Amino acid sequence: MDAIKRRSPVAFLSRPSRTIIRDHWEIILAFDNEGPGPWLVDLCHQPRWDLQDGRIGDLAPGGLAVPDAPGACGLENQMLINRMNGTQAALWHLGSEVAPVPADAAGYTDVTEATLFLALFGPRIFEVTEHLTNLDFGNPQRRTPFLLQGPLAHVPCQAVVLARGEDGSGGVLLTCSRGYAQDMVQAVLSAGAAHGLRPAGENRFMTWLAELEKHPGPNNRQ
Repeated sequence: MDAIKRRSPVAFLSRPSRTIIRDHWEIILAFDNEGPGPWLVDLCHQPRWDLQDGRIGDLAPGGLAVPDAPGACGLENQMLINRMNGTQAALWHLGSEVAPVPADAAGYTDVTEATLFLALFGPRIFEVTEHLTNLDFGNPQRRTPFLLQGPLAHVPCQAVVLARGEDGSGGVLLTCSRGYAQDMVQAVLSAGAAHGLRPAGENRFMTWLAELEKHPGPNNRQ
């Protein structure tokens, strides 16, 4: 019997310089000539779950409390939890290790292979997103991380602003239905072309995320 192969719906034209197999995914760790940023990273291999429960505010999946209000997020130990509405939250694993399946599977739906998952981060990133959406990623009353739900490039998305600097740098995660993957990637790369946006590998994102968790900045929840 052939080994299971899990495939990302994303394909970049850039040439990979380092790859690895993890949990049956072929993951690009680095590309040739990633440039100084901003960057776009394919994170479709990262495990993601939707969680639904009538008392969702009382839950703490993996020890991470579900935020009180819709739109609020929590980030701890490279696990991100996003409160979507009164009964639903999204749980996104961001680490480079294989994520454990939630101990209590009731109420969880694995959406990893049903959705696209991208990271946009680095300098000038919000100049890029301005070409894609009217969602207010720069709202000064919102402390990062926070969730917005609405259209990017005319596609219904969940987008989490992970970090936002006063100089326009920062990072955004976005997810949408898998069927939009290549159209979304092309739209993002087209929007970012004038700003130097290039594909990057997982290593670039993990380095950036580690620095963010060490030094969250004044706009981030502590």
